[in-house]
Amino acid sequence: MKSSINIAIFISLLFSSLAYAKPVTIDGVNYPEGRAPQVIKDNKYPRSYFPNTEKLGNAEMRITALGTGMPNQTPNNKAASFLVELGNGESFLFDLGTGSTDNLAGLQADYGVLDKVFATHLHTDHIGDLAALWIGGWVAGRYTPMHVYGPSGSKPELGTASMVKGLKMTWAWDVAGRTGVLPDAGGKIIAHEFDYKKTAVVYNKNGVKVVAFPAIHVIDGAVSYRLEWKGLSFVFGGDSYPNKWYLKEAKGVDVAIHECFFTPEQWMKIAGFPYKNAYFVTSMIHTPPEAFGKVMSTIKPRMAVAYHYWNHRDIEFEIHQGVRKTYDGPLTMANDLTVINVTKEHIEVREVSVNHEAWGQGTTKAWDDAPRSAFGDDSLSKFLLDGKVKGFVSPPKEQ
Repeated sequence: MKSSINIAIFISLLFSSLAYAKPVTIDGVNYPEGRAPQVIKDNKYPRSYFPNTEKLGNAEMRITALGTGMPNQTPNNKAASFLVELGNGESFLFDLGTGSTDNLAGLQADYGVLDKVFATHLHTDHIGDLAALWIGGWVAGRYTPMHVYGPSGSKPELGTASMVKGLKMTWAWDVAGRTGVLPDAGGKIIAHEFDYKKTAVVYNKNGVKVVAFPAIHVIDGAVSYRLEWKGLSFVFGGDSYPNKWYLKEAKGVDVAIHECFFTPEQWMKIAGFPYKNAYFVTSMIHTPPEAFGKVMSTIKPRMAVAYHYWNHRDIEFEIHQGVRKTYDGPLTMANDLTVINVTKEHIEVREVSVNHEAWGQGTTKAWDDAPRSAFGDDSLSKFLLDGKVKGFVSPPKEQ
């Protein structure tokens, strides 16, 4: 049988009614098959959040911590990442640190809408899983390009555009090997680089506005973000020394997320650094607990959220005590998979209950129908085609 006939049969199978793993669309939002999300009434939320069981209100925001830890992440602390879901069906990822896509997978999210990542800076513990979502999300249902919003650097090679260019070069073989089987557009990744020195709107669509503003961390090229939608506001601070821009942009915000790092003594204890090095890391390029408290006492958010530390019992209570020396307002010490629901009247803080064997939603009909390039054995050299052993694999069934 000719290769072209084999390819035609394969394509017909690929898009036939045999594709069972399809999500269910309810009010424009995709959910895993068999799920029927419930409307939360009178702010009576279950004690745990089970993914895809609750319908967001028309003016409700859900914030999920996908990672709250460090560059050398631990089993219970993936690196930094927060997912913001809005009642209009849109999703926004703020940072995507190493390991965070593990927790994202546990949410059984619709990968078709996970196409926007806002990077605070280009450390691996804040953007190290970008390739995993770019490629993995393409396989799992995204049929549009991945958009990466991020700051410039002091030199072009230190900016977001250069990082994305390098990512394309690094994973060129991966993308080339999937093109055709997967939708063409889903294999694209687009950088939206902006000037890190300016406070400016970097995203403004469908009533959602995202403002970026400078942060102070190690070298030039770090930022923080403020998201506004339907009268709700969320500020996400990446790594930073306390700074005037955060105090201004986060003033009176609904949810203010800011790093809450270790003290020098704590870092010496758990990382083994000499005091001079420990002080530099904890107190010159990061924000230690008492300083975090001073930031929150100044901006007075409806909910302060601390992250970017190890949630280990031998250190977590000390960090909390440090915060409480300088701040007595509403406080969440975020773990991985802490979830925060926000409306104008109420803020609910819980934990996500994840099925660690959960599968994704499956691809949508729109993913099936998205344009593709040709693919097949023609992508292999004659050298490799001649190395195929016949008769080991059953031929496709004709439909």
